[in-house]
Amino acid sequence: MTGRLAPRAIDSSLVACVICGRLCAADPLTAMRHAHCPRCRATLHPRKFRSTERTWALLIAAAVLLFPANFYPVMTVTELGRSSSSTIVEGVRQLLDDDQFVLAMVVLVASVVIPVVKILGLSFLLISVHFRWSWRPRDRTRLYRLIELVGRWSMLDIFVVAVLIALVKLGILVSITAEAGAVAFGAVVVLTMLASRNFDPRLIWDGLEQRR
Repeated sequence: MTGRLAPRAIDSSLVACVICGRLCAADPLTAMRHAHCPRCRATLHPRKFRSTERTWALLIAAAVLLFPANFYPVMTVTELGRSSSSTIVEGVRQLLDDDQFVLAMVVLVASVVIPVVKILGLSFLLISVHFRWSWRPRDRTRLYRLIELVGRWSMLDIFVVAVLIALVKLGILVSITAEAGAVAFGAVVVLTMLASRNFDPRLIWDGLEQRR
């Protein structure tokens, strides 16, 4: 990366509060374990503690659970004493057979594409931080913001299942029961959300300073 980089707040003994955003003076930065924001009293820290280690651990757990989430039954429908179970992929196929193309695409994107994109995207960011890449830091920061944005829609499939269970439970002839796939998928969503929250995007820019 060419050109002079703008000075960082941390180089001027300043730290932004992660809760209210106030820029606080902290001198020295090495003795900030008990420093608090004067506005909201939140604990100040220049970087998230063990950000990369915790993010990797959460991502690996999410990747492991991604397989049962997609290949184990999500719900079982019992109608007149006859039960049938279906996975997420089978549900998408059934929606396509019923000519519900738009709904099938929504379920496919929310249940399969978004979790995979989040895991791959965060893994890419972690690798770039580990090797201190100077390549396109602004674009990598935008990627992180995009991952956080689309991650909010990951729970759509679980929400649909929950609504169906709540509605159909009111009936007598038909009932729907959540299965292991739904639990695994919910765990994947929570783990990826925690991973994105634990990743510190400021580490992307720290790599540039260390290369100077």
